[in-house]
Amino acid sequence: MEREKLLDIRDLSVRYTTDGIISRAVNHVSFSLDKGRILGLVGETGAGKTTTALSLMGLLPKYTSEIEGELQFQGKDLAKISEKEFRNIRGRHISMIMQDPMTSLNPVFRVGDQIADVIKIHNKGMKKNEVNEEVDRILTMVGISPDRKNEYPHQFSGGMKQRVMIAIAIACKPDLLIADEPTTALDVTIQAQVIKMMKNLQKELGSAVILITHDLGLVANFCDDVAIMYAGEIVEYGTLEDVFDRTKRHHPYTDGLFGAIPNLTVKTDRLTPIAGMTPNPAELPEGCKFHPRCPRCMEKCESGEVPVSVRDGHRMQCHLALEEDVK
Repeated sequence: MEREKLLDIRDLSVRYTTDGIISRAVNHVSFSLDKGRILGLVGETGAGKTTTALSLMGLLPKYTSEIEGELQFQGKDLAKISEKEFRNIRGRHISMIMQDPMTSLNPVFRVGDQIADVIKIHNKGMKKNEVNEEVDRILTMVGISPDRKNEYPHQFSGGMKQRVMIAIAIACKPDLLIADEPTTALDVTIQAQVIKMMKNLQKELGSAVILITHDLGLVANFCDDVAIMYAGEIVEYGTLEDVFDRTKRHHPYTDGLFGAIPNLTVKTDRLTPIAGMTPNPAELPEGCKFHPRCPRCMEKCESGEVPVSVRDGHRMQCHLALEEDVK
């Protein structure tokens, strides 16, 4: 069955300027997402994942950020539309589950009112009783009793707050749902429940999803496609099978991420972490951004452009990939 493209990001770059210091948070990122597909955006803290998501939501800081490139969504370039146009898209066509439900919910408003606000903004002619019925329906969808809609956020546990955040995000049945590390503050049992619920909702609504995470186990259970992000660049991109098939070649950073995961079948004294630290976006190294930490670094990796190799849709930004193609 032919896929229908929903989102097409081309050469996206985002810079922040603070006190004269320029931080290059996202650098020439390109990827696309089809309707109904789930993309995992994976990388360490500071890789540029959340900045990419905020670009799609039109929520970058107004005076300190600068954006370049194209964000094609349903025939519109989101990088060039006005704030008024974004208000019609945000919440209705693109929604985001923020990283921390503890601070994202308004503590002085009832949870039912916070869900109702989204519905009323995008459905001007809806009557009050219809809005209330819709709030009840959405709360039921995310596993919360409608009887609790008049309670305040502090009366909910962490996992229940996250469910409320998801309810707000799906209130208008968005075409694209962005989930920014939705299970970070939750314990393992609640994580599994939230992810299972999100997967069921995604199938029911038919929405495309961008899951931002550093948890490869979560990606394996939830995603169709995977983009590995490092220092504001996508260094590897492909289907779940492409990235998780350990018999295939991979970017050294991807190998490092998998090497840091415990293996229950192998006895070892220590895990194998990636050496060094993520570079400061204000002081990115020349050449391949990963070369100071890469165990397979060559002289040519330290300067110049890094080539991109594509094989059956599996994309990798690394000199090693081209060398292996030649062999």
